[in-house]
This record gives sequence, C-alpha cells and structure tokens, in this order.
Amino acid sequence: MDTMLKSNPQTQQRSNHNGQETSLWSSGFGMKMEAITPFLGKYRPFMGRCCQTCTPKSWESLFHRSIMDLGFCNVILVKEENTRFRGWLVRRLCYFLWSLEQHIPISSDVSQKIMENTGVQNLLSGRVPGAAGEGQAPDLVKKEVQRLLGHIQTTPRPFLLRLFSWALLWFLNRLFLNVQLHKGQMKMVHKAVQEQGSPLVFLSTHKSLLDGFLLPFVLFSQGLGVVRVALDSRTCSPALRALLRKLGALFLPPEANLSLDSSEGILARAVVRADFAPLGLWTGALAVFRRLCNCWGCNRRVCVRVHLAQPFSLQEYTINARSCWGSRQTLEHLLQPIVLGECSVVPDTEKEQEWTPSTGLLLALKEEDQLLVRRLSRHVLSASVSSSAVMSTAIMATLLLLKHQKVGHCMVGPREGPGVALCSGLFCLQGVVLSQLLGEFSWLTEETLLRGFDVGFSGQLRCLAQHTLSLLRAHVVLLRVHQGDLVVVPRPGPGLTHLARLSMGLLPTFLSEAVGACAVRGLLAGRVPPEGPWELQGIELLSQNELYRQILLLLHLLPQDLLLPQPCQSSYCYCQEVLDRLIQCGLLVAEETPGSRPACDTGRQHLSAKLLWKPSGDFTDSESDDFEEPGGRCFRLSQQSRCPDFFLFLCRLLSPILKAFAQAATFLHLGQLPDSEVGYSEKLFQFLQACAQEEGIFECADPNLAISAIWTFKDLGVLQQMPSPTGPQLHLSPTFATRDNQDKLEQFIRQFICT
Repeated sequence: MDTMLKSNPQTQQRSNHNGQETSLWSSGFGMKMEAITPFLGKYRPFMGRCCQTCTPKSWESLFHRSIMDLGFCNVILVKEENTRFRGWLVRRLCYFLWSLEQHIPISSDVSQKIMENTGVQNLLSGRVPGAAGEGQAPDLVKKEVQRLLGHIQTTPRPFLLRLFSWALLWFLNRLFLNVQLHKGQMKMVHKAVQEQGSPLVFLSTHKSLLDGFLLPFVLFSQGLGVVRVALDSRTCSPALRALLRKLGALFLPPEANLSLDSSEGILARAVVRADFAPLGLWTGALAVFRRLCNCWGCNRRVCVRVHLAQPFSLQEYTINARSCWGSRQTLEHLLQPIVLGECSVVPDTEKEQEWTPSTGLLLALKEEDQLLVRRLSRHVLSASVSSSAVMSTAIMATLLLLKHQKVGHCMVGPREGPGVALCSGLFCLQGVVLSQLLGEFSWLTEETLLRGFDVGFSGQLRCLAQHTLSLLRAHVVLLRVHQGDLVVVPRPGPGLTHLARLSMGLLPTFLSEAVGACAVRGLLAGRVPPEGPWELQGIELLSQNELYRQILLLLHLLPQDLLLPQPCQSSYCYCQEVLDRLIQCGLLVAEETPGSRPACDTGRQHLSAKLLWKPSGDFTDSESDDFEEPGGRCFRLSQQSRCPDFFLFLCRLLSPILKAFAQAATFLHLGQLPDSEVGYSEKLFQFLQACAQEEGIFECADPNLAISAIWTFKDLGVLQQMPSPTGPQLHLSPTFATRDNQDKLEQFIRQFICT
C-alpha cells in the first residue's frame, strides 16, 4: 500500500508531489465517470427569496418572472464591444476606456444636506439636552460639522477612482477565470432601485477575504454607483488613510465611538447618521497583492460567483413585522422543567432567544425597535445562508466525516494491507474506497440540488474529486491498494476538526431532516436499545403528537443561529415542515392505527341530533363541533434498504454540536465555577480537546461550540451571570448545583445523539 500524501507535505518538492499525484490518479477505477452539473434538468435553483409573510408586496413585485432563463454573465469580461469605440488600439485599452465610461455620482452639497437633517437641526435648536451645540451660534456649529466632515472624508477624485477600477479589473482578470453574476438577480436589484427610489442597503456575509474589493467592484460595474463603507481610522496608516479618503473611504471620527451618555460625541454621531454622500472604498488592494504573490507562479485560476438574494422594502417590513409578534418565554421556563422531569407538556409559546450582539447604537433604541432590528437580522441571515452555494469541499468533508468515519481504540501499531482502515496510535480511522466515494459524491450533490440549494462547482466527477482532495490534502491521506483503487482516510486530530467545520456548510441543506432524525432517535431511545437492529426499531409505532413534542424539545435546545428560523414562523409550523420532510425523503411511513377511521375517509360520521333539526341560517355553532375528531396520525420507520444509512447520516449532521453540549454538561461536574465567561469558555474548550484525545471525538473540539454551549446553558438557567468587582462572573445556578440534576441535563441531551 502506497501513501499518496505524506504527513508533512511541506517537505516534499512540488514537482515530485504532482508527479506522484498524477501517477496515482491515472489508474482506473472500474467505473464510468460522469459529469456534475449545478442544476437539475434545465434550470438552476433559486434561493434567497424575501419573506412572503412580512414583505408580500416585495415578494410579488420585485421578483423577476424570467429569472431562470437569464443565465449568468462574466462581470470581468470587458471587450471592445463594451466601449463606444472600435479598433486595434481600443482592443488593447478596453479596460481603461471602460473605466472612463462608468458613472460616478458626486454630491457637492453634502454640508447643506447634513445641516438640514432632523438630528442636526435638533442640536442647533437645543432640543437635545446636554448637546455640544447647545447655546452655540449656528455658524460655529456649521464649522464644527464641516470639520467633522473633513475628518470623515474628502471629496472623492473621479479620475483616481477610474484609475483604481482599471487596475482592479486588470488584477481580477489575472486572479480569476471569471466572476459570475446571475443576470436575473441583478435585474431584481435594478428594479428595486427604480421602483423604491430610496437608498439601497447591501448586507453581505463574507465568504472570502477577497470580498472586500470584489463586491464593490461588482456593484460598481453594474451601474449601481460606488458602495459606501466605514472604516476605523486606527487600522490604517496616515498615508493609506489619505489615499482611501480620495477614493471615497469613510472614517469615523474618534468622538463617534464614545459612550452614548457622553455629550462630546452627540454632534459627531448625528453627522455620521445624516451623512449620505455616495462613498466608495476599494480596500482589497492589499488582499489582491497578497493573493497574486501567493499564486503568481501557479497556473490554476479559479472561478467565483456572487449571489444576490431578492431585495425587499424595509418600510414594508417594519409595518408588517410588528403584527407577527406573539407571546414568548425564556428557555429556562420552557425547557428546564422538562429536563428535570417536573413537567412533560411543552408550553404552547415561542422561545425568547436573541443572538444579536447588544451594541451601543442598538441599546439606544426603544425595546420595540431593538426587537425589530434583531428579527430583521435573522431574516437577512436566513436569506443569505439559503442563497449561498454549497462547495465541493463541504460535500467531501461530510462524506468522510459523517458517513464513513468509524473511530475506535486500536491497541496495535499501524498496519498496511488491502483493508480500508488507517491505524495510528490509539485510534483506528475508517476510510472509504475512492470509487465508492465518487458515487456518493454524485449522490449527495443531487440530493443538495433536489432540496433547492445551489452548488458552486461543475465538471467531470473525476476532476472534481481530484481538485477537492487536493484542497483537503493537509487533512486526508490517500492510500493505493493492490487492486488499483485508492482509499481516502481522514487524518486524526485537528484534521477531523477542520472537516467538521467544512461539513457545517452542508447542514442548512439537510437541517430539517437532521432535526427530525435526531427527534426520532430521542423518541426511540427509551423503547429500543441504541444498537438495536433497524427492523426492531421499525416495529415501534410513533404518534404524530409524540413526534411534535420531541421536535419541539430539540428546537428549543438548539441555538437559533444554527436553526435560522424565520421570526414570523411559529415553532409548530416548523415541526410540521420537519415531519413533512421526513415523509418526503422516505424515512417515515404513515401507519393506520387499529380501529381508527382511515385517513382517506372524508365522509361525515355520527351526525348529532342537534344538527338534524337545526334551522337553516343558524350559525351559532360550528359544524366541526358535531363531528368526531379523528385521532392523530401514526408513523413507522421505513424498511427500505437505504434508510438505515441515510438515517444515521442525518443524525450525525447534528452530532458535533449535540456532543459538545453533552460534554459541556459533563464539565459541570468538575466545579470550575465561578469564572468569567471568557475564562470558562477557554477551560471548556480545553476540556473538549482532552476528551477528543481520549475518545477520538475531534469534531467537537471547536471553540465556537464551547461558546454556543455556554450561551445555551445561560438561557436554560444552568449558568447565572453575577456582577463582581472584577467584572461579570458565571456561577452555577442553585437548581443545577446537585449532581443529580446535572446528570439529568446530560441524559436529556444524549437522547438525541446517535453514535
């Protein structure tokens, strides 16, 4: 058995490595290679539609009807046809001529507009108590406003902007093969600009370090003007700050960062809020140079695609979103009695759990407005995650980590042979034959597309697998067996942690099914042994009400930044969606209970005597009160051959966070409290790392999971934050001070874990 990727790839010569890789991949796999396309049939899936409940008018009017037929365009492909001129010289100067023809709106009356702003006028009139401008002459306040504006920005230089955009276009063409943008998404943005007539606000989730210059360039090239971006002046040198100001950068004055009760910063904050000059920032120059220096001698250039979710009217959202608010309770009141066994009924109310950071500007708003901002952030985050493409590394990492990984103690040394196991030290990691992995890669890609998610790759399956494994070469080992096939084995230790982080990119695609599978696992935990055969588990009859209860418990336990539910969607609607997904994917099969009326029988039965003599026109009682209510539906686990593996795969998608929560409950036994939240999270992370070394659960050794567990335990009432002279300290609540209640918490979490 030959090792393709050694333990220390930095010590190998690039030429030897490429030659060895080519030699191994040249061997046949005994299967027909197929092409992977980022669509099913004719059309690509479209995600990221705005909320139909909160923004129904935007849902209808701002959606482009022919979005599926418009296709993609390459925004960095500038030819002679993109200019007004033709000729031999134009073909060589088309980048520069294109940059000269771009429209750059420059506002010359910024000072006057800011002086007319309501916030600044309140300061001038003295209606704001304690304001810095109170009692001063308007001329002095105007000079102060101009001084602040001079600190914030200078008038952008159009020629310098065009010159920089030309250089950036030249760099992008040498950095990427193409930058794809969906024409239909862009048409929706242009339509929103034309119909609304208001400033357009872009909220982005940065997937790459190059987004800082790529996104402004894309929007600038599509005729949307120059993007306004604010920077901290402390992050730039004076020379760089002067250059960026001329390019349209916005730098906040030091007074704007003072506390809200400081009178010195009132005028500065009012000016910053009122400032609407078109501003721009091309902050990616340094990132471009670093990227070019890293891959200057490399012939591999990549493709990149920018996704834009459907725009919506913020005014419409603020009007409709307030009507969707209902009663809410804290997680401590909802879940703690059930964890401790004091109650078995889940209250019919929503969970109050907000994860938006409480910044100074947010705390300055009213409580109702704070709730509006937090729910808006959840809407935006949900749309951005759903419109993000799934990458090939996420699919490959998910297959290696969650579908084929089997970790166990191994008391023998490393062995080699025709098997698919890699033994090292105390652990034996299960690998997968590459020919099988290729087939499963194609299957998982198709399942992703079937669920309406987009993928960020295409091409021949064999080339895709080779490129993906080359990106993961520091975290996997390729072994060649005597039959001419390859075996892919994940590296133990930090490699598994990295694969777990990559697999989280696929979780939103299967999130509903994963929640449902873990809920079914929790429902069966007290009935059949965890290691019981699938046939034995399929005998159990699962009622709809029991499934609803288990799904609700898991929904309350998991953090909202993971689930990303719509704020206007009730938990019971989410439960029904989860149940429907389990039925659609074939894991659950409806079962008629003995003696019950068939679900397809819609005939009226047992008409009451009162209904027979009720006079016409009497609608005091509902007719539904006079019929016998059918019993809840029941389900069984499907006995199809693919269901056990798929069920285990779905359960393992949530296993990293659930196992981290369970280990955090175990960590309570060690008595590491009181401590600060930062100090306790570091201790918990060290404990997760120690457990990973002992048990081989490296996917849980993540500092983000430790922080998420602490936040959930605070909401659950396990941890309490108390003031102290050295700052806020975490304490163990009296309820969970006993070992018995700590064990109940751990058992409650572990019922959803399927090993």
